[in-house]
Amino acid sequence: MDSKKILVIEDDTFLVQVYSDQLIKNGYQVEVAASGEEGLKKIETNPNAILLDLILPGMSGLDVLGALRKDPKTKKTPIIVLTVVEDKKEIKKALELGADDYLLKSKFSLNEVVGKIERILGSS
Repeated sequence: MDSKKILVIEDDTFLVQVYSDQLIKNGYQVEVAASGEEGLKKIETNPNAILLDLILPGMSGLDVLGALRKDPKTKKTPIIVLTVVEDKKEIKKALELGADDYLLKSKFSLNEVVGKIERILGSS
């Protein structure tokens, strides 16, 4: 059985390493993109789910989310927004654009993030 692939779109190199290590430890393959534009290019790797930060260099996470939901290849790919942005308007907008979940980095542990991914992908 192939392991599921997670695309992490995050520009903080420390957080990328922490998330990647935890996901790999839990049996996932990890692709990383440090900007929204790079994330859209990495969609060609066909990830099973995407972890998306909203604050990115260049293209914003909300713009990336909108583009992903308009693309037939990623329209149904689970996307979890994982960010520091606590503004209720931003949360509402992300969910309206099609995010499957919205997690605040300060309020969720790595194990909880992995648990959310597992629940969204279902057991395999």
